Amino acid sequence: MKLDKAAAANQALWEREVQQGCGYTVPWLDLDRDTVRQYAGGALPPAAAPETLALLTPRALLADAAGRDVLCLACGGGQQTAVFGLLGARVTVVDLAAGQLAGDRAAAAHYGYPLTALHGDMRDLSPLPDAAFDLVYGTAVTYVPDVQQVYREVARVLRPGGLYRCDWTQPALHFTAWDGAAYRITRPYAEQVDQRTDGGIEFRHYLDDIFNGLLAAGLAIRQVDDLSRHTPPDPRAAPGSWAHQSTYLGGHFVIVAQKRMRRR
Repeated sequence: MKLDKAAAANQALWEREVQQGCGYTVPWLDLDRDTVRQYAGGALPPAAAPETLALLTPRALLADAAGRDVLCLACGGGQQTAVFGLLGARVTVVDLAAGQLAGDRAAAAHYGYPLTALHGDMRDLSPLPDAAFDLVYGTAVTYVPDVQQVYREVARVLRPGGLYRCDWTQPALHFTAWDGAAYRITRPYAEQVDQRTDGGIEFRHYLDDIFNGLLAAGLAIRQVDDLSRHTPPDPRAAPGSWAHQSTYLGGHFVIVAQKRMRRR
């Protein structure tokens, strides 16, 4: 697998995160199959469900996962794949970090469902055939410079009528930092590249690229959810932390798009 500068930097970042036990890299091995199915079917309200399940949004995507072909794109770590596996989906995961895929394999072995795990870049899904999936559950597009590359590959591997879920941060809030008293915008809006202090490289994606890019790839927008509006303040969250920033700045949203059906 040949990597460009951004992919190589982000691969190294997430391999380190695995070694350090970052929360996004720890497999969910304490899920209860019946609880997962009750939550997916709407019988268990979000307030009564384990916090991990509430992270999979929107919940409606889980309702008919049984028997479906699901691609978890850049979702390694044994978390999202574990939920879809317990729901009876045929699960494939693609991730840039081999350590993340180890978590997916560990979860599959723990619960006993089949899994296809591929080490690769979300911009190149060439190992996967056309029209192979009913759902692509994706994240982490902020780590690639060109969203169109991801969208084109997603559209290719989706079946007509299939759904693509992706999440974003509102671009105006991408470059912000706590200065001891308030959150301050630190970079001009036109600047896109964020060379992080931990070695990772992120990219600010603009709203026209995010939404128009989906349309250009043949995907119709079906749903947009503003997740941050439902996040209550956590009095224990330290200013500048992700928990504090997401509460007061917001801007985290999810898009569900659908591949257009072929015209007869």
